Amino acid sequence: MLLPLHVEALVKRFGRTRAVDGVTLEVRNGECLGLLGPNGAGKSTLIRSIAGRVIPDSGRIAIFGAPAGSGAARDSLGWIPQELALYPRLTCRENLASFGRYNGLGGEDLDRNVAQCLKWATLSDRAGDLVKNLSGGMKRRLNMAAGLIHRPKLVLMDEPTVGVDPQSRNHIFEMIEQLRREGVSIIYTTHYMEEAERLCDRIAIIDHGKIIADGTNTELVRSAFGSRSEVIAHFTGAPELIATWVAGHGGQAVDGEAQFSIDHPSAIGALLDAAAQAGLDVADVALRKPNLESVFLQLTGRELRD
Repeated sequence: MLLPLHVEALVKRFGRTRAVDGVTLEVRNGECLGLLGPNGAGKSTLIRSIAGRVIPDSGRIAIFGAPAGSGAARDSLGWIPQELALYPRLTCRENLASFGRYNGLGGEDLDRNVAQCLKWATLSDRAGDLVKNLSGGMKRRLNMAAGLIHRPKLVLMDEPTVGVDPQSRNHIFEMIEQLRREGVSIIYTTHYMEEAERLCDRIAIIDHGKIIADGTNTELVRSAFGSRSEVIAHFTGAPELIATWVAGHGGQAVDGEAQFSIDHPSAIGALLDAAAQAGLDVADVALRKPNLESVFLQLTGRELRD
């Protein structure tokens, strides 16, 4: 059976910069793959290459066996961009009908798909409303429906919950989970770790154009930390002194928070004694098990939004 997506040794340069540097990646049938990386890591270039909007310098992209950008690939692929791509002066139904025609639909097939997508987005009762009069969450759901009007089996979702309220975010989660029950394969990019942990079967982390980790949430945590735990401490004092001391003791300073990895909770005492000897005052300290965010910081040295 053909894979929904196979990317092999993909390279894309912009001048001297390798935005994508030898990426090999695949998405399996019915799988939701989370693609995470700091800003400028290469996510957008990789997504646009898969969508056929960027022509790589070398490597190969196959969507159900068809080259990216080909007619067969476009028929199998849906793309939900981060930016809203809707006509504000058309109704919800007119928007979906327009995008359906762009994808070669017509007649009863178009009418059926429009009705199904309106229902999926819970917008059937707003079908005749102008898009400019919808709430932000409704526009976001309609934007998703427009990307799926031709019923693709592989969908690229580029931060579909950006800028929406918590209620709308949960509504979008339900839409995505329905797609997964129907066997649709998904590539999901997000700046929210909790979304990746909730929705994704597998996670690939990209940084400096390379895939630096690939696995389930549990596999990534085990690979990065083993059975170790994290110590989170807040110190008072000069930020430069704190950052230097934290780095010298194998930790990371992130947003005023010092993070260390220890083999056993008993190591906390020695760590705090060393801080006191360096003249640092501890405001508070906590012990926690590593999570996906811990892995991301460990591997990239940056937060997801950096």
